[in-house]
Amino acid sequence: MSDISALESRITAALDRIRKGLEAKNAQTPADPGLQAALEEERAQNAELIERVRVLKERQDTQVAQLATRADTQSKHLMKLDEELQQLRASNVQLREMNAKLREAVTTGLAPELHDAAVAAEIEALSAQRSADAAEVDAILAELKPLIEEATHAAG
Repeated sequence: MSDISALESRITAALDRIRKGLEAKNAQTPADPGLQAALEEERAQNAELIERVRVLKERQDTQVAQLATRADTQSKHLMKLDEELQQLRASNVQLREMNAKLREAVTTGLAPELHDAAVAAEIEALSAQRSADAAEVDAILAELKPLIEEATHAAG
């Protein structure tokens, strides 16, 4: 029983020393006011840097989104232009075939249905050429429009 009492008194003494140490630590004022001021200055600079990084990340994300949108738009314009060019090529092939048949018919005797077909093919080729030209103009305008807007915003 005396061992228990001895252990109890040792534990109580240790707890008292710990309590006194904690009270003394809590009651202490900062040892060096210059060190405390430097710490506060570093914290402020750190907060400022974090804010600057956040702003730069937002700006970068915005620019990446704008570039992705622009690339998608250009891709759509190029696909449309490619479709128009494919149609133009097909019409030109048909026109060449019809012209070859027309030349052959002219040398052997004129067939009116071949002449009509050749004229229709030529009209279709001209229409396809016009559509391809319009698609190309649209693609160029789509490319220039953001540049003009940027120049307007920069000047204004």
